[in-house]
Amino acid sequence: MDLDFNEEQDMLREMIRSLCDDQCSLEIVRKMEDDPKGFDSDFWKSLSELGLLGLTLPEKYGGGGQSMLECAIAYEEFGRALAPSPHFVGSVLCGGFIAANGSEDLRQRLLPKIVSGESILTPAWLEPDGGYGARGVQLRAMDDGERTLISGAKRHVAFASSAERLLVLARTGAADDQIEVFLVDPRQKGVTLTQQFTLASDTQYRVDFDNVPVEAKIDGSWLAWETLMLDGAIAQAAYAVGAAERALGMTVEFAKERKQFDKPLGAFQAISHYLADAATELDGARILVHQAAWARAEGKSVERLAPMAKLFACQMFRDLTAKAQQIYGGVGFTIEYDIQLYFRRAKQLQLSWYDGHHLEELVARAVLDSDAA
Repeated sequence: MDLDFNEEQDMLREMIRSLCDDQCSLEIVRKMEDDPKGFDSDFWKSLSELGLLGLTLPEKYGGGGQSMLECAIAYEEFGRALAPSPHFVGSVLCGGFIAANGSEDLRQRLLPKIVSGESILTPAWLEPDGGYGARGVQLRAMDDGERTLISGAKRHVAFASSAERLLVLARTGAADDQIEVFLVDPRQKGVTLTQQFTLASDTQYRVDFDNVPVEAKIDGSWLAWETLMLDGAIAQAAYAVGAAERALGMTVEFAKERKQFDKPLGAFQAISHYLADAATELDGARILVHQAAWARAEGKSVERLAPMAKLFACQMFRDLTAKAQQIYGGVGFTIEYDIQLYFRRAKQLQLSWYDGHHLEELVARAVLDSDAA
């Protein structure tokens, strides 16, 4: 395993960092908090022009055809900037699912639009009172003889107000694996969007469906969704690493500049040990995330590594920002200081898509299956 990045990958990192510094400052992040749209149009356009919206999508449809290693690099930089955009839901999840499971007609119709930024897609997966597993999907898809209709509610649907299409996971039978994925137009009659307000102040919606006809069924069941979510877990883990790295940098600078008893905070042993522990945990998380991304890029199994990476990286991010808040003291919780932006998003990221409990179950399942084999 070689975890050194090549020249092209280093250039990719530099390009994305420069873009985020220029067009996605923390001032813009603040402006996007609780915004009904939730992302900056100029930044989204630049992501498209630089080929980042199709970074890991097939070249045949205008994408970059890059691996999970390049995706991890991008997401470390997005995390560093706390960049708000539909890239994860549109390119990584929806684009990835369609590329892997969609018909050729659907790929030709949707993937170039995702790559160009013309169309934003987002998955409608989680439900009120439902978990992250298959039994959490209870929204029904019913065939009335002419059409397939869906009724029920989804929540935590990111950027739903900007989405041209939703990828809706719906139950078609009683068995755990009887779940299909449907393409749905959210602008038609019977679809109601209600904005949800979160700890991270990101843009999420509850979506209610009342006998809404689907546009198409995408080949790919619950197993295909679980497989895709391994890629999602690696991307989210990389985001946590990038965000934690910047949060640590901000805290180190604060500890050098802020003085108590005529000494910098960092000169006190308790504070310096906090920073040492945080740096150690950050390096461990980075190595684990890079290993998971490398394994995925090499076509190796990531059933254990991907959930392990998100579990550890998100816990690290949460612990690191909690220590940062202690070092900042009371001012760290005020809106004037940027560290609270990272602190709030750390907990939200830990809960999002797969939470710690579900990730532990996935790791345990992979460990037990491996031992049994």
